[in-house]
Amino acid sequence: MSDLSTPPANWSDQRWRDLAQAWVGDHLDRAGHRITGPVQARVRPWSLVWRLPTDAGAYWFKANNAGTRFEAGLLDALAHLAPGRVPEPVAVDAGRGWALLPDGGETLRDAFARERDPAVWERVLTGYAALQRATAPRAGELLALGVPDHRPEVMPGLLAELLDDREAIRVGVPGGLGPQVYERLRAFLPEFEARCRRLASFGVPAGVQHDDLHDGNVFAADHRVFDWGDASVAHPFGTLLVTLNSVADSFALPAGDPVLVRLRDAYLDVWADRHDRAELREAAGLAVTVAKVSRSLSWRRALSTPDPARAEYAEAVPGWLAELFEPDKL
Repeated sequence: MSDLSTPPANWSDQRWRDLAQAWVGDHLDRAGHRITGPVQARVRPWSLVWRLPTDAGAYWFKANNAGTRFEAGLLDALAHLAPGRVPEPVAVDAGRGWALLPDGGETLRDAFARERDPAVWERVLTGYAALQRATAPRAGELLALGVPDHRPEVMPGLLAELLDDREAIRVGVPGGLGPQVYERLRAFLPEFEARCRRLASFGVPAGVQHDDLHDGNVFAADHRVFDWGDASVAHPFGTLLVTLNSVADSFALPAGDPVLVRLRDAYLDVWADRHDRAELREAAGLAVTVAKVSRSLSWRRALSTPDPARAEYAEAVPGWLAELFEPDKL
């Protein structure tokens, strides 16, 4: 389980690196592979990633900070709950937040650089929706793994608590919430609670919600979804916030464009066997609003441990809250 009280790992410490390299080497050896070249590293405040060249192609090691440590255990669970929808880990240490993964090839973003076809997203979204439905009956198990609880019924309390964290939302600080926006958010709390109640009333069960599903987090060849460090157990339709924003930006589409509407409806149709389509569309609009708070919370978790580089990203926490008063792409 992810525990923010756990002291953060010092990824620059040689003893930590030696331990992680031994773990990686041991599991590659069990798989019959060995590292054949220099390891390439990428470090962010929320994770460290190593690209490992081996005699069987590239592998990847990922270590998460305390705020996103649940990702390794979640990925392992999703690989069993929805085979073929996520990368299948070679090894996982859920307690440490470590995962060893095979290379998945180029991303959808890479593929779009050669051939731009937004219709590909219909296949991605319907497959991803099937994954979400598969996780709904096991939502309690995912919460037990430390996946954050962002279900509609808890979101009003989470927003109120977030507004009390003036350091994270940077009230009156350059790049933070202005005092007027802050007071407007405070006044919005009853309305937000009412929207959450309405969203829950449709009866679409909560499941895993990736919360950062864009073309850089999907493999082009098989549409497996990776990078689950922003995920939560939430209303599934909140996914549409980032995804439709990403598609709109990538293909220069205005809000309400028929392409965006078609993608939204293709995604929602996965639930149309049990729910009225008009209600699904209303629920999607509400879920996108709620997901803006979810995005702010996920950024706060990602930046929860000391790191000089986190200042570079700190504006994301208040920035997503301010988006509550901006129009959506739906």
